[in-house]
Amino acid sequence: MIQSYLFPVSYAFLAFPFAALLFTLPFLIVQYRRHGYIHKARAWLLYLMLLYLMNAFFLVILPLPASRHNAALAGGALQLMPLQFVQDIIRETSVSPAHPSSYVHLLKERAFLQVVFNVVMTVPFGMFLRYYFRARWKWCLILSFALSLFFEVTQLTGLYGFFDHAYRVFDVDDLMANTLGGMLGFLLGEWFSLFLPRLEHLDKHVDMATKRVSYTRRGVAFFVDSIIWIGLLGIMESLHVPAAFWVSSGVYFMGVPYLTNGRTPGKWLVRIHLTGTGQRISLWGLIKRYILLYWLYFGLNYVLGGPVLWSQVSPWVSVLISLLLLVMNGWFFFHLVIRLIKKAPLFYEELSHTSHQIIWPKHYHHLQNDTADSAETPGGNTVT
Repeated sequence: MIQSYLFPVSYAFLAFPFAALLFTLPFLIVQYRRHGYIHKARAWLLYLMLLYLMNAFFLVILPLPASRHNAALAGGALQLMPLQFVQDIIRETSVSPAHPSSYVHLLKERAFLQVVFNVVMTVPFGMFLRYYFRARWKWCLILSFALSLFFEVTQLTGLYGFFDHAYRVFDVDDLMANTLGGMLGFLLGEWFSLFLPRLEHLDKHVDMATKRVSYTRRGVAFFVDSIIWIGLLGIMESLHVPAAFWVSSGVYFMGVPYLTNGRTPGKWLVRIHLTGTGQRISLWGLIKRYILLYWLYFGLNYVLGGPVLWSQVSPWVSVLISLLLLVMNGWFFFHLVIRLIKKAPLFYEELSHTSHQIIWPKHYHHLQNDTADSAETPGGNTVT
């Protein structure tokens, strides 16, 4: 029976990297918006929760029928009799209530182990709710039941209509066992949290003055801004706006940040903004920064790599253009890698004297003040 559980678990671990990749972007955005930075403890916990939920889901749906056109279950797809598992255990096992020595046989019986696994499966869910989300017991009860109901409905509907018939039974005992497991996890979570740092205290010692804007954070902002800008560029080109590339990049990356004190939609999303030599970014600083990046580097790629130019030049000129693009993009790639390793500003930042700063959530200023106040009082160097 153990083998039947190991099979879906192995698939969950194989699929986890792909799910983690899809999860990363929304995870980063939420963490930047809510906390202003990424803490490793939060990241580990959330990715562990993702891995756990994938394991639980795969345990529920695997193995799948061989064909979408599966036959209906012989005994029906619904089991609505509470505590039916007790009768199953009595019927399938050789346990005698009058002989305690026979209880050991339960550990080898399918009916008993199935109930145990259904309880154990949702214990981590209750622990996560208690420790990470600080959920109260009522919410843990509701959410544990909701998770179990989702599993059972998934089975009853044959993966929501993908299969012709349900291939597993909707069992009310499973609902009870899963909900019980969530509540046990809630109780264990209180004990478990004694050995882990309290999440609400993680941010108290963050030095806002020295926290730098990571390239990962900038990459998320660049990704979001690129999607919006390319959409704007496409609209302008469809309307036959002259010099659409230069106009759209100028408006989006120079005009918008100047009006919003260094913020584009992407930068706003991850709580950063551009600054110059003064408190507020200057228009001239933005022009220098983005002429170098978008009009010079990206602009050359746009012009030299465009189909219009290539259709008008000879093969020899095409070769020269290809070599120029290779050298230019190769240089930029190595420049980017070296600056990433050194955690140094890129060339257009140095020449324009512009940089990114974090826009901290308001509650961080209260945390910093509380920490400073506690440091000024006797014994204030410890955090409880």
